[in-house]
Amino acid sequence: MILTVTMNSSIDKLYLMESIQPETVMRVKEVHNTAGGKGLNVSKVAAKLGEPVTAMGFIGGFNGQYLVSLISEPLVRPAFTHVAGETRCCINCWDLSNGRSTEYLEPGEPVTQEDIGRFLADFDAELPKTDVVAISGSVPKGVPEDFYCELIRRCRAAGIPVLVDTSGNRLIAAVKEKPAFIKPNEDEISQLTGRHFSSREDTIGALVELHEGGIPYAVLSLGGDGALLACDEGVFHGKPPKITPRNTVGCGDSMVAGFAVGFARHLPILDSFRMALAVSAANALSIFTGDFDPADYARLSREVSVERIA
Repeated sequence: MILTVTMNSSIDKLYLMESIQPETVMRVKEVHNTAGGKGLNVSKVAAKLGEPVTAMGFIGGFNGQYLVSLISEPLVRPAFTHVAGETRCCINCWDLSNGRSTEYLEPGEPVTQEDIGRFLADFDAELPKTDVVAISGSVPKGVPEDFYCELIRRCRAAGIPVLVDTSGNRLIAAVKEKPAFIKPNEDEISQLTGRHFSSREDTIGALVELHEGGIPYAVLSLGGDGALLACDEGVFHGKPPKITPRNTVGCGDSMVAGFAVGFARHLPILDSFRMALAVSAANALSIFTGDFDPADYARLSREVSVERIA
């Protein structure tokens, strides 16, 4: 079973608009509301791949109740810690005339030390039932930037591998605790190493440094060019087939979900890598975040390539 952590959950609103014109009244053609936040995207994709998921984090108010009602995947079990503040909303305005989107992300209502204590108690109660933990995204005000370090330490004490997908100071702090998996992009790997890279070879070297520094599986996201994986078996470049993406929001979360499912099933790492690449590409073919068509996934799974490069 996978346990996902979404400290800053949200109601994700997708506005489909014929054309976006600034400084005027705009009428939305369609609205799609989903339970959102990066960890919940991981939850939805992992469940659709057939793996049971327990979704944790903070929810609050009427929006929090609505968020739980939006979780339609039967393999996702909500186990959120309830707080007083309303769960935030995040809006993605999609211009149908050109395929471009603009996102508006609310920060999330502050939480208290008591809220954090109750979450930790809930987290500890779920760990004995868990095979792998995936921690994703931002945190609301009131949660320390190094909070994920505490979660990693508790998982390590329980012998449970942790996948971390976050950014900024949270990622820098988490890496010091040596989670099993991280997935920085090219900007984030520069932040982690304190260096800027002018070539792919230099970037690969930095990824290998992270692996040799204690991260068993270090993955560098390359967008449409796939991803790099550094692990004990070597360095690999995985590439999905060329596609025309419809919506790339949630592709990184889908990749994390693929790895999490592989960890939960104790698959060989390259099988997990292929799954992650295929489901990430399948997500890009859906207009919805953290979603994919099983037929797309099945086709793309056959077309993913993984090459050892070091």
